[in-house]
Amino acid sequence: MALSKEGRRLRLRRRIRKTISGTAQRPRLAVFRSNKDIYAQLIDDVNGKTITAASSRDKDIEAAKVNKVEAAKLVGKAIADKASKAGVESISFDRGGYLYHGRVKSLAEGAREGGLKF
Repeated sequence: MALSKEGRRLRLRRRIRKTISGTAQRPRLAVFRSNKDIYAQLIDDVNGKTITAASSRDKDIEAAKVNKVEAAKLVGKAIADKASKAGVESISFDRGGYLYHGRVKSLAEGAREGGLKF
């Protein structure tokens, strides 16, 4: 019997998390994508702490009134800005089991434009 879409994503997510881990110097940029919004957080897995987070539900991004792909790019730039204020310049990207296209790719490109290296 075939896996559901969510089951397939969770299997991929576990496979990705086996190899990707975040530290204080190089945190993990975790992406969560819902049907309506997109969320990103920088996580230090060694200490179990979230360093910073951004989402398309933030007031400045929500006020921009753009489509979902453009909002994802703004979230990427926002997380890069918050990361630079926290002293982070290099990350490891965790796509969370989602395919690297569309909103996830747009978020990654926005983070790169904001100055994050990965």
